[in-house]
Parts: sequence; C-alpha cells; structure tokens
Amino acid sequence: LLRMIHSSNAPDEQDLRLRAFVLCGGLGTRLRPVLSDRPKSMAPVGGVPFLQLLLEDLKAQGIGEVILGTGYMADQVQAFFRRGEEFGLRVCYSREDEPLGSGGALKLAEPLLSDPVVVLNGDSYVEWSLAATRDLFAQKDASVVMILQSVPDVARYGSVWIDAGGRVGEFVDKGTRAGAGLINAGVYLVRKEIVTALPAGGVVSLEREVFPRLLRDKAYGLISKGLFIDIGVPADLERAQTVLFAKARANER
Repeated sequence: LLRMIHSSNAPDEQDLRLRAFVLCGGLGTRLRPVLSDRPKSMAPVGGVPFLQLLLEDLKAQGIGEVILGTGYMADQVQAFFRRGEEFGLRVCYSREDEPLGSGGALKLAEPLLSDPVVVLNGDSYVEWSLAATRDLFAQKDASVVMILQSVPDVARYGSVWIDAGGRVGEFVDKGTRAGAGLINAGVYLVRKEIVTALPAGGVVSLEREVFPRLLRDKAYGLISKGLFIDIGVPADLERAQTVLFAKARANER
C-alpha cells in the first residue's frame, strides 16, 4: 500500500512556481555503524540535520516550496520540519511505505510537482547555481539538466560523459570504470513529462533506468567546480562535520 501525505499547506496543483523534490527516504545501510537511530538525511552536521543544510541552500536560491520524499523513519523527518514555517519554506510530504527507488519515489509525488521540478538527493551536497541551470535548460530546450562534479575517482559513483555543448552522451555504472572524471552529483532540473511517463507503483531508478534512455533526447550536464560531499559512508559524514558546517556558518555571517 502506498500513501501520499499532504500537509495542510501542500502546494496547489495549479501553482506554477518552481518547486524542489528531495529524495530522503533511503535506508542508509552503510551508515548504520555510526547512525542507527535516524534516517540518513537527518544525520547531524555541526548540530543540525544534513537535510536542513540542503533546504537552507534551496531557500537561498529562491525556492520556497519543497516536497520531501520520505520512507525509512519518515516520522522523524516530518516531526522536525513540519510545515516548514520555521525555515521560511512551505513543506509537504510524499511518503513511501516500501522502497520505490528514486524514479518510483518521484512518480509517487507526481501530483505535487511543478513543471519543471528540481530534484535533489537528500544525502549529498553540491555547490550549484539554480540560475545557471535554468538558463541552460531554456537555451537547450532540455528534458533534463543534471549537475555534474569532477572527482579523482569515479568508481564509487559511476561516470558521465558530455560533449563540448554540454549534451550527455554516456552514463557508466559505478564499479565499471575508475580514475578521474565527471559524476552525477545528484541535482536535476527535470521536465514533468518524464515523470508522467514512468510506471506507477513500481521500483524505478532515475540513474540506471530513466536518464540513460534520454541520451537520444535532450539531456544536458552542467559542471560544478565547488564543494561536493556525499555523506553515504562514515568517512564522508565525518568530513562534513568540518568542511560543510564551516561553510554553512560562514554563509550566515
């Protein structure tokens, strides 16, 4: 049984303002040795949940309406963020009763999405520009623009190849290739028609099943040269305590 939880301030479907959907329902199995009492997105970074840092960044870029795609320990997320007023946002929730993958979770939330919609992984932080992403999206009449990051070794993440115009030409699954290259950093601007075309109720991965099918369509990448942290493993969660928290507090001054 799948359930959609709409808070009383859920955005009206006719509202055309850009919204963000944050995937924060993962089990976080690799973090269990150091984080067993809360969902991965609620991992404390300098005393605040990691997800709060993501929402603060969205708000700073002008996004005021956020849908949180919850699952594992969903009640903790909803109890903390509630309707979003404390954070200067309107927050509503789309809750999975069983894991659906990134694409399945997005499909479940379809009635709440804007067109296009910003989609973020709730366990990674990347410095990105909404304005630049929207500009590329409009210039190329894109179906999806994804934020990419250059890393020393792509083996953990999988890699992405783009041509000189930014068009995505290849996705390589993680573990297939090693060495320096570009990776998918987990932030996308996506046309809603892509979500509409997904099958309902099933497990679907955006990264493995949906995006590779768009290579002949209009998928583009925008490279970020700033900070990138994926907190999916204990070592990077520890690194976030200093690097990311220091950046967040510096932005407050």
